[in-house]
Amino acid sequence: MNEIEIVDSLSALAHPLRLRVFRALVVAGQEGLTPGVMSEGLQTPAPTLSFHLKELTRAGLVTQERASRHLVYRAAFERMDGLLRYLTENCCQGAECAVSTASCKC
Repeated sequence: MNEIEIVDSLSALAHPLRLRVFRALVVAGQEGLTPGVMSEGLQTPAPTLSFHLKELTRAGLVTQERASRHLVYRAAFERMDGLLRYLTENCCQGAECAVSTASCKC
């Protein structure tokens, strides 16, 4: 990822509701979520949710797919991994980090 893509991604996540939406999609995994389910779960009006989903999609952090009559949104895990890789690329200046990713209980 280049710097512009990184800034777009970070900007998209720099809003409390968009961050909550993205985290909900990460938890949902590859199954994804429909806007109706997200709206209910996040207690957010549909038009507001739609606006924020558009921003996350524009930043490449969320994908959208039509399944029958419904839209299904999913976190773009490859893009998220690229963002995390970029942010941690020079972590701890080459020294062993205090927290190992192997100890992560994700």
